[in-house]
Amino acid sequence: MSDAQHTHTVQLNHTAVYASDRRLSAEFLAAILGLPVGAPFGPFLPVDLGNGVTLDFYEMRDEPIQAQHYAFLVPDEQFDLMIARLEAAGVTYYADPSHTEPGAINRLFGGRGAYFDDPDGHNMEIMTRPYARP
Repeated sequence: MSDAQHTHTVQLNHTAVYASDRRLSAEFLAAILGLPVGAPFGPFLPVDLGNGVTLDFYEMRDEPIQAQHYAFLVPDEQFDLMIARLEAAGVTYYADPSHTEPGAINRLFGGRGAYFDDPDGHNMEIMTRPYARP
């Protein structure tokens, strides 16, 4: 099999999300996205995204959390509900990744999107259309 053929079979399976409180962070994101939190697996608390990828929340209490960006492609019919969940939780959402447009959404690539921080400052993004890549 050539290298080009191998690239089509590579998929992300899971990634660790560092958190100061794994349960708080996992439950926060799961609540916004409308997903369950899985059973603990060793030091990890998983949130299954439903496409074969799991976010494994890993607790790091003794050092600062380095904020990362996580983007979620969500069904268009669920977007308004997710925004309503953010509002109900008192979480500000933004149209842009720099968080300069509070309470607004974007309409990139013919879809809708928004950014918000999780309890540890990870920059979360929900979007209804994937980015158009050249």
